[in-house]
Amino acid sequence: MFDIFKKLEGLRPAAPTGPVEAIVAGLGNPGREYENTRHNAGFLVLDQIAGSCGVRLDRLKYKSLCADAVLGGRRVLLMKPQTFMNLSGQAVTEAMRFYKLPAEKVIVIFDDISLEPGKLRIRRKGSDGGHNGIKNIIYLSGKDTFPRIKMGVGKKPRPDYNLADWVLSRFTQQEQQAMEEAAKRAAQAAELMVQGKIDQAMNQFNS
Repeated sequence: MFDIFKKLEGLRPAAPTGPVEAIVAGLGNPGREYENTRHNAGFLVLDQIAGSCGVRLDRLKYKSLCADAVLGGRRVLLMKPQTFMNLSGQAVTEAMRFYKLPAEKVIVIFDDISLEPGKLRIRRKGSDGGHNGIKNIIYLSGKDTFPRIKMGVGKKPRPDYNLADWVLSRFTQQEQQAMEEAAKRAAQAAELMVQGKIDQAMNQFNS
């Protein structure tokens, strides 16, 4: 019996040690009613990263579901803000202040309606582009220099379609498959970005 427990312990990832060197935040809305909606693309990627790191996003801190993980050989904080999208900055900046990290060490992953589902766009910095979650992070941090991964979720089906209804709609089965594949690529990109290899991530994963 004790041998079994020892083997199980050996399968668990080693607890991260040393200071947190980066934050990886995926944006979305909490609650079952928002699961698998276009606006929750960031949550999709965070779940993928957590799974690949062997950790669970189940610790409530910094107004987020969090986990400590080792990504790219570095200790990182993974976080899914629970503030609802438009107040994402409250969660992200609280964690930034606690760990005394600059914006350049905060990787933010979020949805982009200008890209087709499954497409990625990685940027070193930039404006909010009309995204309310990013707008709030920039407003509360006073910085727009955080690296980001944009997850394509598709354009509105027609110009007069309500934007809020669109981003809160769910993916088709085909789109969902594309998003799941994109989440794997985004997780790989985030690992490079944590290591400071943003140009490599852009060259390898921008589509």
